Amino acid sequence: MEQPRHNAFLDRLTDGELTLMLAIRGARSTEIVHLAATTGHHCVMVDLEHSTMSADTAVAMSLAAAQLGLMDFVRIPEREYGLIGRLLDGGANGIIAPRIETAAQALDVARACRFPPHGSRSQTAMVPQFGMRPIPAAQLNPALDERVVVQILIETPAGVAAADEIAAVDGADLIAFGANDFTAELGVPGQYGDPRVRAAVAELADACRRHGKPLMVGGIGDPALLTEFLKLGAAPLIMTGNDNGLLHQAALARAEQLTQALGPTG
Repeated sequence: MEQPRHNAFLDRLTDGELTLMLAIRGARSTEIVHLAATTGHHCVMVDLEHSTMSADTAVAMSLAAAQLGLMDFVRIPEREYGLIGRLLDGGANGIIAPRIETAAQALDVARACRFPPHGSRSQTAMVPQFGMRPIPAAQLNPALDERVVVQILIETPAGVAAADEIAAVDGADLIAFGANDFTAELGVPGQYGDPRVRAAVAELADACRRHGKPLMVGGIGDPALLTEFLKLGAAPLIMTGNDNGLLHQAALARAEQLTQALGPTG
């Protein structure tokens, strides 16, 4: 097992503190990050897998989050590992790699996020995380390697079957289970109470426990199910929703409220 990381975000999860994440898909200004901060969230996930957002906009979100004391993650499109270095150089501090099914894929991601000898990240000297000051590589590289958090997202039965090997990968800091894609793969999309979902979470939790990695369960909003998965060993990192979904929910509730109060107009 690799040595424990001394990273404030990972320490928070290890200590069992409830940590709320807001997913950003539709917004294109950093106002959404301020809204996350003022509504009790602790981190944001900028979603490049399911949006047309640019890398420039994604790193602007990341920089705003850091300034507000939030952890930031950017979810890259599937297998686009070449984007990782650009995001990290631009100011991102966390990377989420979706649909990982093998330890080799997880290792490719982890190595793309860190400098030699721990990885293959291309050398740079000036980054926003340290005020764009030129910093010698001998100082900059270990500081950035320690700062970045690599989340490996397992979303398929094949990924669950390889859970122990994936969780053992050096540099994979956080394992996540994607319930939406997993249930779709099983042919029961959205049926999170399916016993195979519970079995997958239990298997992933056991693997993460053996290798000292936190496990996040994503894609499930039912508090009862989340409570059950927390008891199985999942970390208290909970996604409250994405900006599009929450805006739709609030807009619909307001429209229904006003229609009920004022009646349809002529």
